[in-house]
Amino acid sequence: MSIENSFPPSGVTLPLGRARGPAYWLGQGVRNLGTLSSLAVGLLALLWFALTLGVYPLLIPDEGRYVGVALSMLESGDYLVPRLDGLPFFHKPPLHYWLTALSLKVLGVNFVGARLVPALMAALLIAGMHAFLKRHASQQHAGWTALILVSSPLLFGASHYANLDMTVAALISSCVLLGGHAALQMEQGRPYRWALMGLYATAGLAFLAKGLIGILIPGGILVFWLLGRGQWRTLLRLFSLTGLGVLLLVATPWMWLMQARYPGFFDYYIVYQHFQRFLETGFNNPQPFWFYFALMPVATLGWTPFLFKRLRGSVNSPDGLGPVRGLMLSALLTVLVFFSIPTSKLVGYVLPAIGPWAFFLADGVIRRSQWDGAAKVERFAVWSLGVCVAICAFAVGAMILRPQANSQALGRVLASEYQQGDRVVFLNTYRYDLGFYVPGLQNISVMERWDDPEIMRTDSWRKELLEAARFEPQRGAMTLIDWETLRQQLCRDSKAVVWLIGSPDAVRQSQVLNYAQRLYDDQRIALWRFDHDEFALMCGETPKAAQPETSAQPGR
Repeated sequence: MSIENSFPPSGVTLPLGRARGPAYWLGQGVRNLGTLSSLAVGLLALLWFALTLGVYPLLIPDEGRYVGVALSMLESGDYLVPRLDGLPFFHKPPLHYWLTALSLKVLGVNFVGARLVPALMAALLIAGMHAFLKRHASQQHAGWTALILVSSPLLFGASHYANLDMTVAALISSCVLLGGHAALQMEQGRPYRWALMGLYATAGLAFLAKGLIGILIPGGILVFWLLGRGQWRTLLRLFSLTGLGVLLLVATPWMWLMQARYPGFFDYYIVYQHFQRFLETGFNNPQPFWFYFALMPVATLGWTPFLFKRLRGSVNSPDGLGPVRGLMLSALLTVLVFFSIPTSKLVGYVLPAIGPWAFFLADGVIRRSQWDGAAKVERFAVWSLGVCVAICAFAVGAMILRPQANSQALGRVLASEYQQGDRVVFLNTYRYDLGFYVPGLQNISVMERWDDPEIMRTDSWRKELLEAARFEPQRGAMTLIDWETLRQQLCRDSKAVVWLIGSPDAVRQSQVLNYAQRLYDDQRIALWRFDHDEFALMCGETPKAAQPETSAQPGR
């Protein structure tokens, strides 16, 4: 069923001639988007996102963490166990790491390779929405929704951010659209089995991307939608033993392998990460319940007025799109409510709702076109598009001109002198992204007070490393050390070169490390070299009084 909403209600006339200004070309562009293949729309979106993927360094902690895990897979050849600083990292499933490792292998270790996966996933979300709406709504809905999504500041930012959120959102969206397509095909007596198997396979991939929510959220959306329409028979037909077998075949082998290798894996990965974390309060970015509901209008700032204009217009016009609107409403509300329950609310969690939100904005554009005329609405849409594109461009410019904290400069200095066999010790700090800038970086230790009970009470890099060390205690004991252990290790191997990384005053907190040579300091992080000339002072009975440094002075 394909329904075009191209005629205005009675009393509204369309102009016979149109000046070929920006509004005219925008209207033509949207019409062309509606007629293009969904693959072409996805490729155009990917091109738009890819233009600025490589213009600023990796952001920490998230980009450094997730790209670092993927890079460790690539360098070690072990694609089964995600590792953080050599330790098993089971906070998240492996799919995103696998895809990023493949991207880095094909494109090289650079910013574009690191961020290509979220850009691809954003393009997949847009292409999926376009295909579904073109088939079950109209070309107008497909074209306007694609334009709103590709210009959304939230989606643009997510496509440039190398973490799991965009991958999860694209796969959840794909599950919902495949399930919706299968259900509507059933109701129309048309073939649906390929879409149904695609639903289950994609749910398995979503599980490998984020865990149980990759199944629960799309499943809940489809259940609420079908029961809300009274289509319980269709809901029963969506359940497939063959499909369930496909889902299990995709989702479970990696888990069983990890459980066989690490006996405590299920308890940590399923019970703690999927259930306890959902309700705990000691995590980052606590926000009130309404946070995501307030965020959505900002996510598509330039287009949001069309939604409020729509509310003043006719909402119940008999255009046959009730099932599609119902699916989109179920998707929007399910995602918003589900992620509003936990105290911790990160912006990227709401991305599965961006497609349905864009649909309702597109619906508002089309309805206003029917009442006010296409020319007037397209003139306003030019400004909407301009506002969104300007926000995206400003964000990229800000990242270039005022870069966030990163280890690029530090890594450049370390890479110029680092040799295989050298040791690297972080002093009461940790930089996830350092390995991205120093090829082959190994032998890393982190010095901290690891017996501090406060570490396990809040989300931090300390907690992540401490939890990871429990799966391989022997390696963990060599990696997570205190000051006395560091001193003993250094004294046992006085021929090694040790690189110390910490805050600019970290070394001065220990008298015996005052002699290390400072090579880099950016007021946030510093690098020292500690080699055989300093070992006598480190391991002697009574170190000599510290002498003034003759190397590069800290930037104060």
